[in-house]
Amino acid sequence: MFVFLLSMLLLIPLTMIGFGALWKNHAPKDINVLYGYRTSRSMKNKETWEFAHKYCGRLWLVSGIILMISSLIAMFVFKHQAESASIWIIWGQILILIISIFPTELALKRNFDEQGNLRK
Repeated sequence: MFVFLLSMLLLIPLTMIGFGALWKNHAPKDINVLYGYRTSRSMKNKETWEFAHKYCGRLWLVSGIILMISSLIAMFVFKHQAESASIWIIWGQILILIISIFPTELALKRNFDEQGNLRK
């Protein structure tokens, strides 16, 4: 059971690392509603789309690595309470994933105006 919980615990950090590594250098080719960092600000134009993916990609890559390491450490520290510990750890991972939206949107707001034009 511990191995199963451990593998489930790594899904979010590994997803963040994978998409972070991909997006930091290669945003999805076209602005779309199915795949990518999709907010109204990031979808204004190609420049905001690529900026948002590059920024979020770096953020997710670093956050994913930190989450993976800290989650593994926490899981081994609380090995005897693995089931309840894994639930709390996953909720923490989800929270970090959601919180990553805010710095990305703030960076978009700092660098682009409401129409998606680069600020000077």
